[in-house]
Amino acid sequence: MENPCVRLTVAQGGETLGQITLELRPDKAPGTVENFLSLVDSGFYTGLIFHRVIKGFMIQGGGFDQRFEQKQAKSIRGEFIANGYMANDLKHLRGTVSMARTSDPDSASSQFFIMHEDAPHLDAQYAAFGKVTEGMDVVDKIAGTRTGRFGYYSDVPKVAITITEAVRV
Repeated sequence: MENPCVRLTVAQGGETLGQITLELRPDKAPGTVENFLSLVDSGFYTGLIFHRVIKGFMIQGGGFDQRFEQKQAKSIRGEFIANGYMANDLKHLRGTVSMARTSDPDSASSQFFIMHEDAPHLDAQYAAFGKVTEGMDVVDKIAGTRTGRFGYYSDVPKVAITITEAVRV
């Protein structure tokens, strides 16, 4: 059985940056993949932004709209080794997609991040659930955008980077 794939189309300032294709790994993080696909299928991610961008580390999105209003989704169990879930041995290498969370290991909901570079200190600490198979050049473009502070948040792109479409492929 093939792993499910999702394509994200992203734009900045009305100009399409390109598409990022993610191959998901339900064999490693089944609940996480099921949650992500449910959100994709419902149109949840359309219009949300990449709100945290750190070149050489990662790009994070899936929780805020362009007005920086948070869009809520239900929390899920953290499927990673430090949370007692031993089946997920995926590493946080360049192109890995993983779930963002607070200090609560079971607080992940809709926000995800894509690794711009390897980050082994995140291994076993966050629920990695797939990888970029096409579009790392788009991830590089996003990572290279100018950022600054926006209220409480830092590393926010100066010009919003929006997910204009998220679909299964």
